[in-house]
Amino acid sequence: MSARGILFVHAHPDDETVGTGATIAHYAARPDAHVTIVTCTLGEEGEVRVPHLAGLAADRADQLGGYRYWEYRQATAALGVTDTHFLGGVARYRDSGMMGLRANDHPRAFWGADRDEAAADLVAVIRDRAPEVLVTYDPDGFYGHPDHIQAHRVAMRAADLAADPTWRPDLGPAHDIRKIYWTTMPRSIIEAQFDAFTGATDNPFAGAESVDDLPFGVPDDEIDACVIGDTSSKREAMAAYATQIAPGDWLDVLGDKLGEDALGAEHYRLVKGERGPGGGEHGWESDLFAGL
Repeated sequence: MSARGILFVHAHPDDETVGTGATIAHYAARPDAHVTIVTCTLGEEGEVRVPHLAGLAADRADQLGGYRYWEYRQATAALGVTDTHFLGGVARYRDSGMMGLRANDHPRAFWGADRDEAAADLVAVIRDRAPEVLVTYDPDGFYGHPDHIQAHRVAMRAADLAADPTWRPDLGPAHDIRKIYWTTMPRSIIEAQFDAFTGATDNPFAGAESVDDLPFGVPDDEIDACVIGDTSSKREAMAAYATQIAPGDWLDVLGDKLGEDALGAEHYRLVKGERGPGGGEHGWESDLFAGL
């Protein structure tokens, strides 16, 4: 049987590791699966967490994108993936920065990209690789970052266009992705973790007095899948992102305080396709290919 394809669409280098690294490593290790990662920018506007590399930052030498490209190569290799692409080619689109910043208006900012033009680049990958499953962000980009939101929009548009045989036949034969998932976090797990992150260098809950103040998380009965993946590969990939993930950051806290299962558990909402067999209290799938 030929390998089943699963496509991950992410905004910046390190997003694939932080949000879906354990899942990616899990499927990359399976002989019956083929993993493709498409990343939309080089992450030029990211914060530099290593003092001796601070000169790479966007407001200084503006060389962070090139450095993160190198980190990305190390990280994806640690996850076991060789089929990686930058949308439209390396540096076609630039990191837009957080919402409302001047970086949103950069001529190459992904936030300002023509959606169909960007989607066409992704359609070419979809039609060539013919994945059965697509994984990307929800409409809010999980937490509201412009590039995450745009990655969602481009991915969903590309999935529609790729299935239309009348649209750009020059990009290859039409292909209909069978299942689409959005990354998410269950409300119950956020509530259980909230206090554990107090004092973390990069607390994902910083500024929130309670779980109700957070812009992400959904009720457990809205979750469709939980993949418990390879945490050793995820940790190795995290270590590759020295400019982005410093010792004591929230990912380290997650694994060290709450255990490896917490670091390796990644949750998804199914928004296209039929939910397959699952288990546990909520019947969550443990395999994104379930039912196919």
